[in-house]
Amino acid sequence: MPLPLFGKSHKSPPDIVKNLKDSLTQLEKLERGDKKNEKVAEEVSKSLQAIKSIIYGQESQEPHLEQVAQLAQESYNSSILPMLIQNLIKLDFEAKKDVAQIFNNLLRRQIGTRSPTVEYVHTRPQILEALVKGLASDVYLVKQY
Repeated sequence: MPLPLFGKSHKSPPDIVKNLKDSLTQLEKLERGDKKNEKVAEEVSKSLQAIKSIIYGQESQEPHLEQVAQLAQESYNSSILPMLIQNLIKLDFEAKKDVAQIFNNLLRRQIGTRSPTVEYVHTRPQILEALVKGLASDVYLVKQY
């Protein structure tokens, strides 16, 4: 069992995914410049860090495959991946990097010859559409400056 990331308690993958989903739901309701947005975005970042510690393991420990599998399954069941992509623009740079690393790791994850996240994305074309739209809006924003 991995050690807690920030000290006292260790949350299970379902708890982390639930907290992330709750925070993303709050973030969706807020406008981009809203002051509450910063606090909610910080909660999202904490959840993303907890997910990364499960997926990549911690300093001296390898990731526990059971926890990674549970985290991936919870992510699929709660539709966290589409929510992360839709709210990417509201996150700070470091959180965006965390989302990219998590998404990338889950995409590369294999069980035998299956790639469950690839299958998940394949059956939900709106995920790829959101990624392309987000990329287009980021390119547009960069050109404005």
